[in-house]
Amino acid sequence: MTGWPSYPVVFEVDTLPWLTELRRCLGSSATLADLPARVWDELAPAGTNAVWLMGVWERSPAGLEVAGGDAELQRAFRTALPDLTPEDVAGSPYCVRRYVVDARLGGPAALAVARAQLARRGLRLVLDYVPNHVAPDHPAVTAHPDWFVHGTAAERAATPDAWFDLGGRVLAHGRDPYFPPWPDVVQLNAYRSEVRQRTAEVLGHILDQCDGVRCDMAMLLTNDVFGKTWGAHAGPAPFEEFWPVVIGRLRRRHPGAVLIAEAYWDMEWTLQQHGFDFCYDKRLYDRLVHEDAGAVRMHLGARVDYQRRLIRFIENHDEPRAATAFPGGRDRAAAVAVATLPGATLWHDGQFEGRRVQLPVFLGRRPDEPVDGDLARFCRRLIVAAAQVRHGSWILLGVSGWPDNPTHRDLLAWAWHGSLPHHLVVVNLSGHASQGRVLLPWEALRGHDWRLCDLVDGRVYQRDGAELAGAGLYVDLPPWGSHVLALERR
Repeated sequence: MTGWPSYPVVFEVDTLPWLTELRRCLGSSATLADLPARVWDELAPAGTNAVWLMGVWERSPAGLEVAGGDAELQRAFRTALPDLTPEDVAGSPYCVRRYVVDARLGGPAALAVARAQLARRGLRLVLDYVPNHVAPDHPAVTAHPDWFVHGTAAERAATPDAWFDLGGRVLAHGRDPYFPPWPDVVQLNAYRSEVRQRTAEVLGHILDQCDGVRCDMAMLLTNDVFGKTWGAHAGPAPFEEFWPVVIGRLRRRHPGAVLIAEAYWDMEWTLQQHGFDFCYDKRLYDRLVHEDAGAVRMHLGARVDYQRRLIRFIENHDEPRAATAFPGGRDRAAAVAVATLPGATLWHDGQFEGRRVQLPVFLGRRPDEPVDGDLARFCRRLIVAAAQVRHGSWILLGVSGWPDNPTHRDLLAWAWHGSLPHHLVVVNLSGHASQGRVLLPWEALRGHDWRLCDLVDGRVYQRDGAELAGAGLYVDLPPWGSHVLALERR
């Protein structure tokens, strides 16, 4: 298998719930090493380049105990899984005790089998790393307490949810600057050189077992954010940033690995400059959920070299299911957008089937839900179409309309062009029918007749090149409708 493609398609699997479902047929002791070929054949849809097995590391018994006493978490568990049993609560995959593959999955040897099975199918393996914090029973907490953020007895007394006592030392629970502390984890001090060195070592160990890593909440470790979050508790800020130091060391050992940053607060550009290959495009997600085509168009006006290093999504384990967040067909319009833009694309297991329950990451079983077969067929055709489309150069296109019909403002359009065929995508990001003229960038269309084939639904249109190059392509799309077109000369 060669290196990563320029615009990879990543398919996220919630590993333990997925394996739990498979065990209904394979037996309760089945591990990643025991799955038959058909399971790996069917895991990721055609057009996928990588599988992210989310939650493979050893989960913390201490963290699980904390979750057992959290009434709010318990309510969330029962909302997602009304027939919840104690065995269903596996612990948080982001409260890591050790970066060793969980025995329930079969341990490191089983993960190696899974990676080999994926590689045989041309699929790369992505795993998680949590740089900001560890479980309270992680070996480093007692072996290297100086690696963590320290407080005082007075601070613990004043804010007991933020601090805890360990052998006479007051250590901080992990947090970000905008939410309450996470009670099941311990905050690492990103300013400490030893923490940076150990981060590079652990990431190297992880990349010995996979092809790419998704770094949880990566922006928390930048000097600016870490300093604003922890103030004097962090100590003096080092001259060098966290991620350039860590990634610089890592690249010497794993030059071809792909590093994905979970990123928020418009810090994607910063993290790209710090060495990440792709960063979450959360801003696009929010605009597709809550805003109109004008806001999305403004977002897509950013430089292409920045956009090509974003990872686009409309669902992952941290977000509500797309079937609930994007109702009434909006999910299909948004899916076409993220699938055909420059950058990486992230899909989530169950998204295509229209699952509606957002499963808390603590749970090792998910509820049975009906399958939306029509949505599944649409999404699978879309991924295959997107693989054909995203070649050459990308350009955002203008759409014109008429004084008495402003619906063209709800149309988004872009093109991919190089050698023929050219490709054109048009999305109606509204709940009403929209009409407009898409202004095409190809003067050479003149003098020929053109065949426009929609790669998702198979419809074919015939158009005159002079009209296409002049007034543009007339489109009339239903609510949340789209075109993914290949332009071929007749």
